[in-house]
Amino acid sequence: MSKIGKQPIIIPENVTAMVADGAVLIKGKSESVAIRTLPGTEVKIKEDAIVVSSVGAGKQARANWGTLRALIANAIKGQVEGFSKTLILEGVGFRAAKEGEGLVLSLGFSHPVNFPARTGISFEVGKNNAITVKGTDKALVGQVAAEIRALKKPEPYKGKGFHYSDEVVPRKAGKKAAASAGK
Repeated sequence: MSKIGKQPIIIPENVTAMVADGAVLIKGKSESVAIRTLPGTEVKIKEDAIVVSSVGAGKQARANWGTLRALIANAIKGQVEGFSKTLILEGVGFRAAKEGEGLVLSLGFSHPVNFPARTGISFEVGKNNAITVKGTDKALVGQVAAEIRALKKPEPYKGKGFHYSDEVVPRKAGKKAAASAGK
């Protein structure tokens, strides 16, 4: 039995859900999301809850059971609350600015880096070069944040570059002066 899969998903008041053509359709205030059902699983809507069950007996069917339940729960949470990740840019002369819907980043290269906006993603640039990536799709928010971080990863000596707000960058000591130079 899957500990995650057997838990029912409560449908909030402002969200509607329906099962059609091998997919679960979840509609929130502004967007709708379709999640394909995985092999070996079955989705039923009972009153104000979604119940995911396993119809297969194999190991993959049990794995798909919990995965599908988690995907549906994340889609509902995204429609109600949304997801966000915060990146912090550190370094002298490094800047982040919002231009239109996208970002313009000065990362120490010979040219500014333009990061275009994606459908379903919004950016906020705060003080101290903090960039917040917001959206309703958890996977897409994480993917966009990872792509921005990959433009300038934090280096271990001074910590320059992008890092997540809750990430601890391991620091290394620099070169040590020779104890006895010239002896």
